[in-house]
Amino acid sequence: MSWLGLEGKTAVITGAGGGIGQALARAFSGQGARVVLVDRTLERTQPLAAELGNNALALACDLARAEEIAAAADRVQEQGGADILVNNAGVLRPGLLDSVSAEDWSMMLSVNLTGYMLAAQAFGRGMVAKGAGALVHVASVAASQPQPASGAYSASKAAILMLSRQLAYEWGPKGVRSNTLSPGLVRTPLSEAFYTDPETKTRREAMVPLRRIATPDDMADVALFLASPRASYVTGQDIVVDGGLTQSLMGLVPRPGYA
Repeated sequence: MSWLGLEGKTAVITGAGGGIGQALARAFSGQGARVVLVDRTLERTQPLAAELGNNALALACDLARAEEIAAAADRVQEQGGADILVNNAGVLRPGLLDSVSAEDWSMMLSVNLTGYMLAAQAFGRGMVAKGAGALVHVASVAASQPQPASGAYSASKAAILMLSRQLAYEWGPKGVRSNTLSPGLVRTPLSEAFYTDPETKTRREAMVPLRRIATPDDMADVALFLASPRASYVTGQDIVVDGGLTQSLMGLVPRPGYA
């Protein structure tokens, strides 16, 4: 029996084909939850669904398309509905703010923010109806620390924090909790290019007080807690999982007598 109390729960995970998404799926499945793997194409999630067995369902759904989110939610509702939603899907289109195109800006907001809201509406409707549920939204330390040359990324992640807080306020009386998880530096297939150069990897590790780059499993462990009954009195919070990275700013300020 899982000490987290997740056996028999249905956890919907968006962006399930990515590095953090796959870790989330394996973690929830390992705790006895049924997992619904949502990503843009079935090719990104079917191998993982096969690995996890009968307790996994793969669904194709583009979070930039409201009709696809609704269809995926209807499919889950037909099978008993969701108990947990982990909003994890995200896109990044690099660009400086003086030249980022309206198309790229809108695309990032449509997935990173509007997609989160629509997914919360669609999958959370059943939670509200039965008076219980948990939402976990993957944001980023970029929500509070501006990430340059990243277009709408930081703005979209900052907005996720407020979206989650508003959901926590509005849906708390209905038994549904909402929290955010903000990763720092995480080594995933998408970010692997940053760590293939030993010098860059060493310099990045040196910025983190814990002196290592996070793994997707580090994020999944915190998401498990936030989604579980163990966090039954936690809502409207942002849990920063960055190894202390965001506490390092003042250490960069030159001081007499210190290197």
